[in-house]
Amino acid sequence: MLHVEPKTRKAALDRDAEARLAEAIGLTRAIGLEVIASHIAPLARPVPATLIGSGKVEEIAAEARALEPTVIVVNAQLSPIQQRNLEKAWNTKVLDRTALILEIFGERARTREGRLQVELAHLTYQRSRLVRSWTHLERQRGGFGFLGGPGETQIETDRRLIGERIVKIKAELEGVKRTRGLQRRARKRVPFPVIALVGYTNAGKSTLFNRLTESEVLAKDLLFATLDPTMRGLKLPGGTRAILSDTVGFIADLPTELVAAFRATLEEVLEADIIAHVRDAAHDETEAQKADVLKVLADLGVEPDGERPFVEILNKIDLLEDDVRAGLLARGRGRAGTAIAVSALTGDGVGALLDRFESALTRANIAMRLRLTPEDGEGLAWAYRHGQIRERREGKNGVELLLTASPQEAERFAARFGENLSMEEGLAGES
Repeated sequence: MLHVEPKTRKAALDRDAEARLAEAIGLTRAIGLEVIASHIAPLARPVPATLIGSGKVEEIAAEARALEPTVIVVNAQLSPIQQRNLEKAWNTKVLDRTALILEIFGERARTREGRLQVELAHLTYQRSRLVRSWTHLERQRGGFGFLGGPGETQIETDRRLIGERIVKIKAELEGVKRTRGLQRRARKRVPFPVIALVGYTNAGKSTLFNRLTESEVLAKDLLFATLDPTMRGLKLPGGTRAILSDTVGFIADLPTELVAAFRATLEEVLEADIIAHVRDAAHDETEAQKADVLKVLADLGVEPDGERPFVEILNKIDLLEDDVRAGLLARGRGRAGTAIAVSALTGDGVGALLDRFESALTRANIAMRLRLTPEDGEGLAWAYRHGQIRERREGKNGVELLLTASPQEAERFAARFGENLSMEEGLAGES
């Protein structure tokens, strides 16, 4: 494992070289590879042929001859020429950061959409590396038609075939996007609000998802354990129903091929009613990870201080000191803008988190008073399904309900109950 550390990093939240190396080792182990040696290579100026200097190349070549590794991972982006030259110098297969992440994604994708997205990213990456990857590229095919001619070289054929496959995959993904759009529109007709969990990879999103929804989504102490989006129903303490979405984890320097290929997956985030940013509060690089996540969200057009509710969640507080944990839990019960501290593992703080979700979802709710006759059991059941009942009074003339509902549901109440429904002041948004 070789981490290439540019000497030009100056941003306040940039990780140090050791932290970046540790993350790269975690990525390598995520696909079952054992790291037998690791190095940090300071880089003042990139070398066009090999990225790193000749002295470091020879040093690693000597170590490779002794250790005989199956693969050497370079935690940087290599050009096709650099990758080919390093493989010759080290006499072993070389993966750069992009290829490593693509390998992880290829191994973890389970749904048809996920596999298509991974294949698209792989093909986009490989198309620029045909000169390096294929051993039969100097052959030529015979000419077609009556003119003959020099024919089509194998590399041109392979590049054309890859291009055709990319076009086909993109068309299939467009179909998937249309299907997901139909599903979103169907949910809006129900309608249930969507809460999207986002965060750095291995921040504990899937463990929290399982805790909140009582599901059994794969949750491991592993980078990129979740790739395919998962959605489950969630009932909040005051009766509000929502849909919780678990999404792929973010990471620093995500390959551009994957940013493009997984945009369809992240569309659930773009459509969500609440963005819930899950952070690993016990990680040494938690602030830098937060900056990376916010940068990706900004690239998607999602701003934390925008109109949409944004909830920050400090997860893994069970790994913190008792006094720090207690302080974070107390602070999270305060005003709406403060972060909520939780432990997805033990359940600490989860109640306050659910209350925060409900408060954010119901802040635009409309308060209403509904009067029903004793025999309107169907109307009573409908009201309980579509609104949050705050008070119920029984009388000789029937049932009177004090309730709140979203603006969309309020319209449905008005259409169904007409004059039996009246608006109330001072109740909307309370939880």
